[in-house]
Amino acid sequence: MSGRGDASLLVFPPAKSPQLMNPVVLAYMGDAVFELMVRQYLISLPNHKPHHLHREATKHVSAKAQRLWLERLQPLLSEEEADIVRRGRNTKSGAPPKNADPADYRQATALESLFGYLFYEGRMARIKELFDAVLADKPAGGAIGSAATEIEEDRS
Repeated sequence: MSGRGDASLLVFPPAKSPQLMNPVVLAYMGDAVFELMVRQYLISLPNHKPHHLHREATKHVSAKAQRLWLERLQPLLSEEEADIVRRGRNTKSGAPPKNADPADYRQATALESLFGYLFYEGRMARIKELFDAVLADKPAGGAIGSAATEIEEDRS
C-alpha cells in the first residue's frame, strides 16, 4: 500500500528537552499520542462502523482505563520511564473531571506523561512495544488489556 513509511508526526520540536518539560505538558501531548494509538489499533480491526469505533475508543481513553493500562505496564518500565510516571502522577494538573476518580486521574496523567515523554524522545518503537504488551493481555474478542471489561464490571 502506498503512503506507508517512517513519516514522523513531530513537525514542531518542543522548545525544551523532554527531561525539562513540565509533566502536565508531557501529558497534554501524551493524551493525543495515546488516543492516536488506540484509534489506529481499532481501525486495524474488522469493524469500522463509526459508532462502534467511538464506543470502543472511549473505553480505553478514560482515566480508569488508563489507570489499568499503567498497572499492566508498570513492571515493564525502565528506571527512567518509572521516574517520568512518578513525576506525572505527583504533578498538580488541576481538578479532575466530575466523572473521574481523583486517584485514577493522577494515574492517567502519569501514563499520558510517559507517552508524551517517549514521543518527544522519538521513541515510537518503545511506545509500540508498551502498547503491544497490553494488547498481549487482550482476551479473544475482548477489550484492549481487558481494561474495558473491568470497567464494565465496576458499572454493574
